Amino acid sequence: MTNMTLGIGGMTCAACAKNIERVINKQEGVNKGLVNFGTEKLNIDFDENIISLDKIFDLIKRAGFTLYLPETNDTSTTRKADELNRLWLSFKWSLIITIPLFIFSMAPMIFYAMGWNVIPYNLDPLNFPSWNGLIQLIFTLPVIWLNRDIFRRGFTAFFSGAANMDSLIAKGTMVAFLFSLYITIENFLLVGTSLAATMEEMIFMDRNQFYFETVAVILTLIVLGKYLEAKAKGSTSEAIRKLIGLSPKSATIIRDGAEMIIPVEDVALGDIIQVKPGEKLPVDGVVIQGATSVDESMLTGESMPVGKKEGDIVIGASINKNGSIKYKATKIGKDTVLAQIVKLVEDAQNSKAPIARIADTISGYFAYAVLTIAIAAGVAWFIAGYDMAFVMVVVVSILLIACPCALGLATPTAVMVGTGKGAENGILIKGGESLETAHRIKTVVLDKTGTVTEGKPHVTDIIVKGIYSPDDILLMAASAEKQSEHPLGEAIVNHGVEKFGALLEPEKFTAITGQGIAATIKGEDILIGNKKLMDESKIDIIDYAADSDSLANEGKTPMYFAVNGKLEAIIAVADIIKPTSKKAVQRLNDMGIDVVMITGDNQRTARAVAKQAGIDNVLAEVLPQDKAENVKRLQEQGAKVAMVGDGINDAPALVQADIGIAIGGGTDVAIESAEIVLMRGDLQGVAQAIYLSKRTMRNIKQNLFWAFAYNIAGIPIAAGLLYIFGGPLLNPIIAALAMAFSSISVLLNVLRIKRLNLVK
Repeated sequence: MTNMTLGIGGMTCAACAKNIERVINKQEGVNKGLVNFGTEKLNIDFDENIISLDKIFDLIKRAGFTLYLPETNDTSTTRKADELNRLWLSFKWSLIITIPLFIFSMAPMIFYAMGWNVIPYNLDPLNFPSWNGLIQLIFTLPVIWLNRDIFRRGFTAFFSGAANMDSLIAKGTMVAFLFSLYITIENFLLVGTSLAATMEEMIFMDRNQFYFETVAVILTLIVLGKYLEAKAKGSTSEAIRKLIGLSPKSATIIRDGAEMIIPVEDVALGDIIQVKPGEKLPVDGVVIQGATSVDESMLTGESMPVGKKEGDIVIGASINKNGSIKYKATKIGKDTVLAQIVKLVEDAQNSKAPIARIADTISGYFAYAVLTIAIAAGVAWFIAGYDMAFVMVVVVSILLIACPCALGLATPTAVMVGTGKGAENGILIKGGESLETAHRIKTVVLDKTGTVTEGKPHVTDIIVKGIYSPDDILLMAASAEKQSEHPLGEAIVNHGVEKFGALLEPEKFTAITGQGIAATIKGEDILIGNKKLMDESKIDIIDYAADSDSLANEGKTPMYFAVNGKLEAIIAVADIIKPTSKKAVQRLNDMGIDVVMITGDNQRTARAVAKQAGIDNVLAEVLPQDKAENVKRLQEQGAKVAMVGDGINDAPALVQADIGIAIGGGTDVAIESAEIVLMRGDLQGVAQAIYLSKRTMRNIKQNLFWAFAYNIAGIPIAAGLLYIFGGPLLNPIIAALAMAFSSISVLLNVLRIKRLNLVK
């Protein structure tokens, strides 16, 4: 089975997308075809042994649309820019032709209505209906030709059983044009080329009842609407362009001792890359020389630069701030973090939110329903005794005002902007369904280690009651632990290096399995370890017993420090909570979301950590394989559950949850299993993702409501409801303007998402 994402040209509304899906999905060999109207993409799974790509292209062409092979973002941008330019030129020349036509046709009527007899008799087109119609026809034909694609697409779709927005426009304007053409021909046959002898013979009002200017104005407004819509839609995909624009075009590498500049596409795995201050890193890699700070904000949303030294991982497209470094390329091309982010965002924007199915289903039948209503209304007014000119106004107005374009734009454009906004803030949402589901989350389950906490131990307390200062204790302890491989010892060493830089060299070192270490520093015999080590060494710990219990109750691990057989201090080590965890939990609680922490730690440690983070609900002593079962139990209680984790053992729970959220610093397995990935590794991203989902869904519902309301209110007005009660009859030009405005208003509403402030 082959999966491809292809570009589509020629779609004008959700009905077009529905039609393409209908044509594709009924073909043998096609597993699934999914069209996104907002991104103008077709994602298709098909068996090349049964149906060829050429056949698919041919099917789409016969349906009235154009397919494009997978494009680079540069070619896609160029194609869309060309389309935007084509629409602008169509509008510009349509407007240039329509303005004099409108003045010529409408000025005399306006002057007469105002009682101004300012036009000389021989220059008044109303006195020469045959020539009046012919001149208007000559002006109208170029406007129709400039917008011929509307008629081609509209009638092709209509006669293939898949009427769309263009079908309604084409039918409406063609009815007006043919009616006016009929009056023009009839004038030459009945009135001739000279002025009629009497008003009665000329049948003044009927003979000048042309709608050529209406056709021209409508087409001009429609192409203006399409241009503004295309421009606004371009803004919705701005996030992708920004991400792609982050990557530098070249890289400075060192090969065979020589420094050379090559295109970033030519960088190979293992290449040594030189990056100077202010330059962008071309690909992902590991620092092998130098130290610096790197601005990763464009990828993670984290505003503070991140320190990098030998052995640290660096991400392509981030900016080297102040140091010169060399690093080895470990990921290139489509494997870089930036490329994966772009792929995730593109996939999300090409997906459909479940709520979009409502609009798709309605749009598929809407055009035919509107055509039926228009014909029924026209027949009703004709039976009521109104002439064909009146009937034509009603029919054209209904066909124009009821276009389902706004309905089709409501969901996909909001998904595009929402996922793009998330990406700008380091929140990668993998699809429209995930974006929609997240707003219904009522319970968030947080893994403890690496999610609520830093994921590695830190020195938290040094309690001394003897002759040594805390700094003396730290220097000796860190120096003694230099050769230890235990994580707790590593925490002490790291803290000592941060504090003093250089450490002392131990004269002796012995690791005591399960208990601690013994070392000699400057002739002093040092013991660092647990209570068992102290007991076996006959060292009295009674003076520190209360301190030890207190530290343990806080979820910390007390390590006894003895010098020459006497206990001199307790060093407490703990996996501390992340600085933002408490604030993140508080924000989730403020949003009405229950927060649960899950961990394999004992109850005492788990409760202590949860208390620091402000979490009331704790599931402790949970085995890794039982995490998913605990998530399922919460779901069975009726809650929509989000699971947040970073480890391999979190993957089953991430899959079980309604929404899996992976912390960006976590494992590939966790990230692959999740629907949302937080690049920053910051729990505040959980609340931000849910908030973004809520606001995006609110935006979609607003769009759908106004799109539905617009059509529900607009069709009766166009059908003459106000006229029945003494009000005006809707002019087709106003109907076309209203239709264009409805689409643009939806897009403007969608673009409000870009201004959301996710950081509270």
